[in-house]
Order: sequence, then C-alpha cells, then structure tokens
Amino acid sequence: MTSQTSQTSPDLQHDCAEDSYPAVGPLAAAEPGRLLITHVRPYGEEETSVLVEDGFIKEIGCDADAEADRVIDGGGNILLPGLVDMHVHLREPGREDTETIATGSAAAAKGGFTAVFTMANTQPVTDQPVIAEGVWLKSQELGLCDVHPVGSITKGLVGKELTEFGMMACSEAKVRMFSDDGKCVADPLLMRRAIEYARGLDVLLAQHCEEPRLTEGAVAHEGETAAKLGLRGWPRVAEESIVARDALLCRDYGNRMHICHASTEGTVELLRWAKSQDIPLSAEVTPHHLLLNDDRLHTYDGVNRVNPPLREVRDNEALRDALLDGTIDCVATDHAPHGSEEKCCEFEHAKPGMLGLETSLAIIAEIFVHSGLADWRFVAKVMSERPAQLTKLPGHGRPIAVGEPANLTIVNPDATWTARGAEMRSKSENTPYEGMSFSTQVAATILRGKVTYEAELS
Repeated sequence: MTSQTSQTSPDLQHDCAEDSYPAVGPLAAAEPGRLLITHVRPYGEEETSVLVEDGFIKEIGCDADAEADRVIDGGGNILLPGLVDMHVHLREPGREDTETIATGSAAAAKGGFTAVFTMANTQPVTDQPVIAEGVWLKSQELGLCDVHPVGSITKGLVGKELTEFGMMACSEAKVRMFSDDGKCVADPLLMRRAIEYARGLDVLLAQHCEEPRLTEGAVAHEGETAAKLGLRGWPRVAEESIVARDALLCRDYGNRMHICHASTEGTVELLRWAKSQDIPLSAEVTPHHLLLNDDRLHTYDGVNRVNPPLREVRDNEALRDALLDGTIDCVATDHAPHGSEEKCCEFEHAKPGMLGLETSLAIIAEIFVHSGLADWRFVAKVMSERPAQLTKLPGHGRPIAVGEPANLTIVNPDATWTARGAEMRSKSENTPYEGMSFSTQVAATILRGKVTYEAELS
C-alpha cells in the first residue's frame, strides 16, 4: 500500500491555500440590468420590494413601480438566500444515461439551489485536474447553477494512494473539497496523511463513514425490520466507529473535516462530544434521514435502498434535534440519480441512492417550519449560509442585504403539489417521495440577478 502525499511544493501549497474559487464564466456571470422583485418577505418577515442591479442587491424597500428591465411579482412569498448543497451526484462524466451536468443543474435550479458540489465517483473518477475542469466549465457554459467539482481523496477511489490535492486545488476548477464518497477512506494511516496534506492547502475533507468490514453484504439497517424481512443488517457502529476515529485524527492533526450523511443517534453523540472539545468537525444530514425510516422497507421497493440505510424513528428524532441545536451543521441532499433498471430489481441488487434536489426544501419546511419547530431564518442557515461557510464559498449563502450578490430563492409556503418522478427535471425518476403531497414549493431561483427557474407565482 502506498500512503505518501504528493510532491507539491510548500510555496505552491501556500499559494493555493490563499487562492479563491474560480471566476464565473461569461454565461454564468452577473446578469446586466435591473431586476425588480416586488411583494416578497425576506426570511418570512415584513413584505417589501428588492431591486437588483447588475447582479447585486441595489436597494431593499424600493418603490414597487421603480424603473427596471424586468419585474417579478413575488406574490407575498418568502425570499431566501440561494440554497447551497455540499453533496450531490451529477454522474457526468461516465453515467450520462442517469444524469448530466445540464439535467442536474436544471433540477438544482428548480429546487432553489444556486450552488452545488458534485462528488467524485464519476467514470472516470474526478482525481485529475482535467476532469474537474471539465465539470466546472460545462456548468458555467449552462449558467443555471454553479457546479463545483469535489476531488477524490484517493486515486480511483481505491483507497491506496492519495490524489494530487495540490494540482487539483490549483487547477482552473480550484477544487476546495475532497471526498471518496460512496466509499470510506478506511485506512487510518492514509486518512492521517490526507488530513496533513489538506491542512497545507486549507481544503475540506468530507468522509463517507462506513467501516467496510462491518457492512459486507449489508443492504438495510440492522434491526427488527431487517431481521423480519431477511435482509442483511448494516449496524450503526459501522458509521460511528469511523466518525470517532476521524474526530480523533482531526483533533491530533489539525485540519477541518466534514461528516457526510450522518444517520445515527450515536453519530450525533460523537459530534456533540467533538464540538465540546473544539475539534473542527462538521456534519450534514439528508432530508431522507430526517423524514424516512426502515418501516418503508416492507415493500422491498429498491427506491428505498440508500447508503447509509434508512434507520429507526429514534435516529430520525436525534438527527432533527441535532440540526436544531447546531450539532449537525447543515442539510445536504446526497442527490443520487439511478436508472429504472438499477432500482426495479430485487432489493439487495438495487443501487443505493435517492433523488433529492427538487424535494429537499419542501421536506425541511414540512419538518421544521410548518410544525413550528423553527422559522425561515433557520432554513436559510442550514440550507444556504452554513454550507457556504463550511466550503468557504464566496458569493453564496450571504445575507439578503444591500451590496450582496443576488443569489436568491423565492419560496411559496402555501403551495400544494405532489412529487412525481416523471415530472422532475432530473434525468432519473428514483424519488422515494413518489405520490407524497407537500405544501412548500420553489417559485423562482435567481443566480447573480439571472432568473434560472420560475414557476407560476401565487
């Protein structure tokens, strides 16, 4: 096994650590002219009008008849900062049959997102600058959503040798996050070296926490439901043991680390301990791990297979509480498109993963806002502000204030709609929410003053 870091020079590492994200492309640049958004309620509060000029918020509280090149009537709906997703799978390059940068960007815009981070488990793996640059440039040609490529931690996702972080961080794509998501970096020595390498570049490592020796052949949460259904169980400890190990590595070797798709009550306890020790460990939770549990598996429907698996109600409750109190930092969809042939098969052979970009805001609003547990500022925090802070992403997740970039989402909190995979902008249809009704819907998404998605406002 090889576990050495690359030979990137200290001077180059320093230069890359100081560098920012890449400049946006011409089609994704700020929209020139003036856009007037009337009758909106920033963060669900007092109704006002917002004037955008050349991609920036020019005025709040302006006259509803102010001069503008385009006017959007917000219809009394909510105005939020554009959403940011730290964890999606857009499949390009290699699996364009299930999703592309184009269809994924369209789905993101419909879901209210202005920036997403797409994982490295493509074909070929995003472990070289040229692959990352292709993803970034294609998203900029489309101009619907900023799609930032995530580089792999190890070459080929094999878990044997570190990727050249420095070359990817200094590439035209300016890769700022690395993850082997879909696989765990199980070797503790290799993970230590990755942390040390990442520290010099100030890039974020995101870990898929799964001890592979504890999950071999597992397809469902290890518990009563899996036992009844004859499905091989996936224990909580497979996740929690890696969370604990990496928290200690993070403590001793000093770089930021992010836990992907936290799913268990025990993970919450470990995160709470780590934060009490000032360990720079952050975490995300998916909408499906907040809302769904393993009771859904009785149908043996492959659409419900996901990694990590749907857990139990007590895990749902612990994750919700942790998001509310800040133990878990943010929401990420883990949007994972699959073809119908990969889901319409025996449960144990179904590919793990669910669509998430077009339903996530509705689910978070249902769980937290409509129940009275939280307000729209909380939604802005966990779906926009905090993800942008963790990734150090400029221009996104910013306050709705004069002088800030106009990356915005208009949300109708009183809509009535039904989730249908066939009606989604994603190229795939594997939504676990098929036929479920929701009461919150994105009405419009605005990227640097450009309207990238607009539904009928009411």
